[in-house]
Amino acid sequence: MGSSPVTLITGGGSGIGAATARLLLEQGHRVVITGRDEQRLKRLAGELGSPEGLLTFAGDTADFEVVSGAVRAAVTAFGRLDAIVANAGFATPGTIADGDPAGWREMVLTNVLGPALLIRAALEELKKTHGRIVLVGSVAGLVHTPGNLYGATKWALTGLAENTRRLVTADGVGVTLIAPGRVETPFWDVAGGGVPEGMLLTADQLAESIVWAMSRPNGVDVNTVTVRPMGQPV
Repeated sequence: MGSSPVTLITGGGSGIGAATARLLLEQGHRVVITGRDEQRLKRLAGELGSPEGLLTFAGDTADFEVVSGAVRAAVTAFGRLDAIVANAGFATPGTIADGDPAGWREMVLTNVLGPALLIRAALEELKKTHGRIVLVGSVAGLVHTPGNLYGATKWALTGLAENTRRLVTADGVGVTLIAPGRVETPFWDVAGGGVPEGMLLTADQLAESIVWAMSRPNGVDVNTVTVRPMGQPV
């Protein structure tokens, strides 16, 4: 257990983050999950059997002190850090023509600043392990939707992935952008409009793609993985 890989996942209390944590733990990894809701993190830990290889850390992913504290906690508890998964993010309802601006600042900070802060906090540790940075983007960051500010934040994440790759590849650190289409998660409760019609990916299915990208052989850098449910045309 002492030499097994260690992964830090933001937004790990539910949805894609929780599914990824569960799958990694099943494969013998050690995992740190962060999220704003401490009770949700504790419930998830209990559901997973409160394993020794799981650490929870509550706080706002857009706060550098919180994020750097989570990295320090991971290294203190487990002795290393092999991967980060920047998964925390959300959407506000409506468009830039009719949406409520009150939630926009928090969305932009969570979706764009949060991943950048995580990279900043974790990079020196990842260089030591020749680790991997995984950014959970979206098809909305590859295909424009009219007036969609959430999509604009995911376009920013698409850019962050590539410019980070160019920065760190010589250090042996991999960068993967996972761009999912429609996924059946609590995301839609906040985004508004309800769960869209048609097939959806499950959080477990997307977790499999994330873990697959993380587990490529040494020297292989998988950079962009777009994952749509069958039947999603755009």
